[in-house]
Amino acid sequence: MKKWLRLFLFASLIGFIFPEREALAAPTYNKEDVQRLALYKKMETVSSIPWYYFAGVDQYERSVRRARRDLPDAYGLVGIYFSPIQWSGPLNPNMEDKSPDSIRIFGGAGMDGNNDGVADRNNDEDLLYTFANIIQKYGFDQENFKIGLWEFYRRDKAVSIIMENAQIYKAYGTVALNQHAFVVPLRSNYSFKNTWGDRRGYGGLRIHEGTDIFADYGVPVKATSYGIVEIKGWNRFGGWRIGIRDINNVYHYFAHLSSFNKSIEKGSIVQPGMVVGYVGSSGYGPPGTSGKFPPHLHYGMYRDNGYTEWAFDPYPYLRAWERQERTAARLHR
Repeated sequence: MKKWLRLFLFASLIGFIFPEREALAAPTYNKEDVQRLALYKKMETVSSIPWYYFAGVDQYERSVRRARRDLPDAYGLVGIYFSPIQWSGPLNPNMEDKSPDSIRIFGGAGMDGNNDGVADRNNDEDLLYTFANIIQKYGFDQENFKIGLWEFYRRDKAVSIIMENAQIYKAYGTVALNQHAFVVPLRSNYSFKNTWGDRRGYGGLRIHEGTDIFADYGVPVKATSYGIVEIKGWNRFGGWRIGIRDINNVYHYFAHLSSFNKSIEKGSIVQPGMVVGYVGSSGYGPPGTSGKFPPHLHYGMYRDNGYTEWAFDPYPYLRAWERQERTAARLHR
């Protein structure tokens, strides 16, 4: 019994000294996740395009459709969108044409992916098969897939986001990656309120695009979502900062850090709860400037809609993730 007690105390001490060893979020599966993954893998068999590329494209399209009002909501499991003109052909008199033969005659993209004799742009398999047919023309390897994506979207940012999504899905082998974590450990001494839109004067009059979480120097800063590091380094406003894009096409901005987790670099894949840096007061000057304001984390969120990117208020999300983490902690006591 004493041996087990000593082991328990040692493990607790390690957790206190190395807070980055806190339990990380684990994927939770639902019926839709399982069905989506099955569809991607089925299309991989048919097309030889890896399933995680389909997942990356589909997740990008799902996110864009949620962010825009000019696109209809996704009908089924697959979010990839073809307009009636793209699907049926620009000269087709029937914009709701579902005949593969007449669609082909009028130069439409729509194809029958499940061999039922119908090319339905609201059918998941038809959508994936049609997209695969377009991309296949450029090749199956990563570079040619990127070329195919650029020809389809004509936007470098779309290509990079899709490839980042694919990397994340490949790394975890699942699409069930919707968990989140609060940005600092709950046991740390922190406080925050809604500072969205407050005036800022350094570098010119501007509004505050984020939430400030005040905490002591060195408090661990955690990734809030599954994502990939796009930026790491110095910014004269944000000091030592790191930028992470998640699979929902949201860019998470962590600023005024005192230092980074040395194991994380640009291109690193992160998951909720993983320590990415530590609270500080860096910024408002050339590299190394620190101490011009109390230590805190500036946390910002930016959404991309396929055309542009804009900031939105992270405060409600932070409160929700804080509540979720407190609830989970109580349940596991």
